Amino acid sequence: MKLNVVLLEPEIPQNTGNISRTCAATGSSLHMIKPFGFELSDKHLKRAGLDYWQYLDVHYYENWQDFLDKNQGKGNFYYMSTKGQRVYSDAPFKDGDYLIFGRESHGLPEPLLKENYDKTLRIPMLGNLRSLNLSNSVALTVYEALRQNSFDGLNEIGHLTGRPD
Repeated sequence: MKLNVVLLEPEIPQNTGNISRTCAATGSSLHMIKPFGFELSDKHLKRAGLDYWQYLDVHYYENWQDFLDKNQGKGNFYYMSTKGQRVYSDAPFKDGDYLIFGRESHGLPEPLLKENYDKTLRIPMLGNLRSLNLSNSVALTVYEALRQNSFDGLNEIGHLTGRPD
């Protein structure tokens, strides 16, 4: 199963690095839409992604319209927001779906959410808190989509060579 993780205007390099590592480990593509709140050469971005960059399928876009022009119609788009009515685990995720996440400070733009309210999903949490960390939200959603599809393509056994104590 191949998922597409979309970051609209990410701001924090450590989050993007962690997300890139999740994408590499799950075979998901990472789509990054400018402007970024950091330079791609940022040491925090590289450190958080560790040595997984070589395994990452990453795509860059100048803006939201550029992303739409190149991807619309290729899979279902799901918009992640604390304002979504549906819970993320209720969505029927499929191969090729796009999971769209907004900026750490403001999330996805309100007009975009209103246009796509029926495709907007949320992760349940206490109402008096603003949101979860972006990289945690991506990991939760990606692994739920993979779980729904029996972790298709991720059944490789790790590199443990001996019996653990």
